[in-house]
Amino acid sequence: MTKELQKRLFTSFILIFVLVVCLFLNKFSWLILVIIASIISFLEFNNLVNKIWKKKNYSKYFINIICFFYLLLFIYSAYFLYEISLFNLLLFILVCIFSDIGGYVIGKTIGGKKLTKISPNKTISGSIGSFLFSIMPIFIFNYKIAEPLIELIFSCFAISLVCQLGDLLISYFKRRAKVKDTGSILPGHGGILDRIDGIIFGLPFGLLILILFF
Repeated sequence: MTKELQKRLFTSFILIFVLVVCLFLNKFSWLILVIIASIISFLEFNNLVNKIWKKKNYSKYFINIICFFYLLLFIYSAYFLYEISLFNLLLFILVCIFSDIGGYVIGKTIGGKKLTKISPNKTISGSIGSFLFSIMPIFIFNYKIAEPLIELIFSCFAISLVCQLGDLLISYFKRRAKVKDTGSILPGHGGILDRIDGIIFGLPFGLLILILFF
């Protein structure tokens, strides 16, 4: 096992531990975690924008304003989901995480044709892996789910699609900024935004699905 993989696994363990503690402690610990992650993500995104537009530019300010208000939406969605149902919140988070894992594992294992020029590491096989892995939480929690299976599968696919698009959007800005990661706060992973970009886009969309269809 390489040192880089060791760091990645250790950091993943710490992240999962913090996530679980904050989720199951109470709604305020969850809210604090989401706010802290959002603040760091905003700073990391702002750093990308500053690298792209080094001089004063209205585009830079406009994009940062959009990012700021979108993160407010993310914070609200994450907290509101907790208020509605901790189980649904956990399910949506796992769909996002498994989608990310599927893309990484299948993409690295199979490889193949590139998905887009935006992110050279993204492959079509990885995208398919993201969709397939995204439905795993359904079967993990099958005993607690009463909704029709077909509807749930399509919901997972939809959330996975949004997660992948969110990942590609951040990858686009990283490519424009000519950097590999959004930051270096997480050993083996990069920045906070590198790890939660799918969740940032997936949870608000998951909330929308929950409100409209369930």
